[in-house]
Amino acid sequence: MPFQRGKEARRRWRLSAKLLIVSSVATVIGFSAICASVMLDMRRSEEEIARQTLENLAAGIDADISRNIELYDLSLRAVASNLEMPAIRNVSKELRHLILFDHAATAKHFGAIQVFDPAGNLSIDAASLDPRPENRSDEEYFTVHRDHPDTGLFISRPMLHRGAYAIVLSRRISDEDGRFLGVVVGSIRFSYFHDLFGRLNLAPGDTITVLRRDRTIIMRTPFDLDVIGRNLAQQLDWKAENLKEGGAFAGKGPVDATPRLYVRRNSASPLYVVVGKPLESVFNLWHTEVMRIGAIMAALIVFVLSTALVLAREIGRRADAEDKLEEMATTDALTGLKNRRKFDAEIELEWRRAARQGQPIGLLMIDADHFKAYNDTFGHQAGDQVLVGIAICISDAVRRAGDCAARFGGEEFAVLLPGASPIESFNVAETIRMKVEQWCEGELITTVSIGVASIKPTAAQQWSDLVEAADKALYAAKANGRNRSVLASTQKIALVA
Repeated sequence: MPFQRGKEARRRWRLSAKLLIVSSVATVIGFSAICASVMLDMRRSEEEIARQTLENLAAGIDADISRNIELYDLSLRAVASNLEMPAIRNVSKELRHLILFDHAATAKHFGAIQVFDPAGNLSIDAASLDPRPENRSDEEYFTVHRDHPDTGLFISRPMLHRGAYAIVLSRRISDEDGRFLGVVVGSIRFSYFHDLFGRLNLAPGDTITVLRRDRTIIMRTPFDLDVIGRNLAQQLDWKAENLKEGGAFAGKGPVDATPRLYVRRNSASPLYVVVGKPLESVFNLWHTEVMRIGAIMAALIVFVLSTALVLAREIGRRADAEDKLEEMATTDALTGLKNRRKFDAEIELEWRRAARQGQPIGLLMIDADHFKAYNDTFGHQAGDQVLVGIAICISDAVRRAGDCAARFGGEEFAVLLPGASPIESFNVAETIRMKVEQWCEGELITTVSIGVASIKPTAAQQWSDLVEAADKALYAAKANGRNRSVLASTQKIALVA
């Protein structure tokens, strides 16, 4: 079965080429997926590092602001508490200043503490024993404490206070019965925030925003007066749920269109801090790595796929070359029909198949009449022309895919007809004989004699029995005058077996 083994080998070669391409593509997809996973992990790591850095920054800023507000609030509480004592009203101005403001917190960014009476008139000023007349009854911090006794510490919106932009801190003054006695007021100038933020090493695009609990912007760097005092609760395109206490948000913020990573500090202070960093800056190193690794992966993918295609093409060429070699090894060079070796392999294969399936198998043995005399008279070239013509007639008559037409040797041909009954085999033989007879003309006159045999193989028989039966039928055809087909009888085939 050398031809069958060669066919299987070529099939394996072609399958190997396909498997090579498929495995290469699968490998590329696998490595690409792994690289993509690694890149995503790197991105998450970069974001986590940036978030932790921003949290630490926000914590430091919040701690400083909370500490200063707490210190200043202690001073306001002390003044309000001392003013609730009835005896304070009967002492001199100098002693009253000493009692009220001796332990008050002082710093270059803190404004002087003032006290306003129930009508909103300035009654006491830490900066002067004789303050100028001043009325603040229409200010928000005054009306809030007057109308809402439980307000506690109130931090105003950013405003111009005593000649400088500041936030005003205030507390209510009440008597023992809870009646409104006025408001104690202090301020923290914007210079405090400028000084605090100025000490930080911020990258371009970084933002720090200090907000009141009602989401009013108290201070922001980079500084912009158009932003200061804006209440984000009135901004419909931004939801408070985007950035909860202690949380983070990546995307477009409420102030400008630059996508940032925002972190909000979780704090109990009246003010809270939000720190932002542009996403482009957060992922700048990651983008560089992605481009570098992506370029390397692209080069590797091109290399792997190119190599796979080249190897697959070479495997295909080898398979094609083996096809051609097999064709040369199994085809008669003169007639184009199968040669004797291929015929022997095919009849062995079909004989076994017919035996398994219980199907008949037909065989035609064809011989050119008087070919030797014709060859001696007209020469080998003319003889070869006759053989080619007979082969063409055989090919025209044998059209089924499983049939095998072969040059058996010299001027003798064989046609294997799997599944053909004796009558069907005989009809094919007659078709070939008449085609040859019609094809001959002029001096190129020849005919063929055909021996026909068809049997259902049994365990006791060999395919050589079929060949012998067809061969004997061929001799009978020649003995009976040539140019005829003779069908071997079943009894004679049995005798052969």
